[in-house]
Amino acid sequence: MNNPDEVHFPARVKHCASELARRGVGALGELFDLAAPRSVRYARSLTRNAEDAEDALQAAMVRVALNPRLLAEAWHPWAYFLRILRNEALKITQRKRAALVMSLVAEAWSEDSLDELDSRQFVRQALQKLPSSQAEVVVLKIWEGMTFAEIADVLGESPNTAASRYRYALQKLSHYLQPLADDFCADEVRHDERIPAF
Repeated sequence: MNNPDEVHFPARVKHCASELARRGVGALGELFDLAAPRSVRYARSLTRNAEDAEDALQAAMVRVALNPRLLAEAWHPWAYFLRILRNEALKITQRKRAALVMSLVAEAWSEDSLDELDSRQFVRQALQKLPSSQAEVVVLKIWEGMTFAEIADVLGESPNTAASRYRYALQKLSHYLQPLADDFCADEVRHDERIPAF
C-alpha cells in the first residue's frame, strides 16, 4: 500500500509552487524544505557526490526563484523541478569532467608533470583522434592560453564557433580519456587511504 505522504507529495509541491508564484521568494523556503531530501538523493545519483548534489539543488532553487511562474504553471511541477535539478547536476558534472580532462591534457605536454611516458602518450593519441579543427582549438586554448576571441582571430571564425569546437573537443576527450581519468581517481583514493585521519 502506498504511503499517504508519497501519494500527496506531487500535490504538496504544486501547492508550494503556487505559493511561490503568488508570494514570491518568501515562499521559497517551503519548497526547499519539502523537496530538499528527495532532490539531493536524486542529484547525488547523477553527480556521485553529496556536495555537488547540494550545489545542484541550490542552483535549481535559484532558477525557480528567478521565474517562479514557470514552476507554478507546469503541468507536473515536481517533474518539472526534477528536470531543472537534473540539468543543473549535469552541468556540474560536465564542468568537473572538463576540468579533469583539461588538467590531464595540460599535464601530458609538460614533461616534468607526469612521470609516466604512457600517460602522456595516451593523451596525445586521444588528441590525435579529434578532428583537426577541434584539436587546434584545444592546443590554442590550453597550451597557448588564448581566449576564444583570440582563437577566433587565428582561425578567422567567430568566438562562438571556437567555443563550440572546444566544447565538442572536451566532450570527445572526456570519452577517450576515461580510462586514464579512472586510473587517476583510483590513485587519488589509494593515496587518501594512506594518509591517516586526525
